[in-house]
Amino acid sequence: MGVTRKPVVLRTENLWKEYTTGKDQTLQVLKGVDLEVRRGDVLGVIGPSGSGKSTLLHLLGALDRPTLGRVYLEEKDIFAMPEERLAYFRNTNIGFIFQFHHLLPEFSALENVCMPALIKGETFAAATRKAKELLDEVGLTERAEHKPSELSGGEQQRVAVVRALVNEPRILLADEPSGNLDEENGTHLHKLLVTLAKKRGLTVLVATHNPDLMRRADKVMRLHEGKLTHARHGIS
Repeated sequence: MGVTRKPVVLRTENLWKEYTTGKDQTLQVLKGVDLEVRRGDVLGVIGPSGSGKSTLLHLLGALDRPTLGRVYLEEKDIFAMPEERLAYFRNTNIGFIFQFHHLLPEFSALENVCMPALIKGETFAAATRKAKELLDEVGLTERAEHKPSELSGGEQQRVAVVRALVNEPRILLADEPSGNLDEENGTHLHKLLVTLAKKRGLTVLVATHNPDLMRRADKVMRLHEGKLTHARHGIS
């Protein structure tokens, strides 16, 4: 009896992205990227600075539109949606973590985590309940009422992680999530990301230079000169 393969949750077809850099000049960043990511996998994307890793994640998360090609999330052609519907789809199906946490400084950790759920249309009570559960899961219950300036760098990034999870997304995109942390906090964050992904059956794509995070990935792909190629299987 053969092993049942997990379903593909995200795929791209012939994804191109170019930018105009001057009169009649274009910079081609992505050149026909084809990608399939299966449900519950942690995929690492590596490549030199300027290779287009962030650009790829922005396209996969519908933060930017491709010059050519398609992105499918569970067989939905996301760029076929009108802009208003796409914004709602992005908020409810895709979580984002960036190198810098981008927490709102005037709000507490709890309020920051609540924000995407409130934007989605959930009641304040429901959003607060979910946010408290998530903060408790990552050991931040006692820090829930603290503002970002009162949190350490590692704590701020953990708040950013659970904020990305509050709407129970189907896919989590992380762009150098530990790039602004020291080694100890970075390792803790990597363990947390993989643990949360496996616990929830969450699909994670992470752009990283970090060897520890690459080792934890199920699969690693290399982006070079606009092309995405297989690098190796991870050690998860």
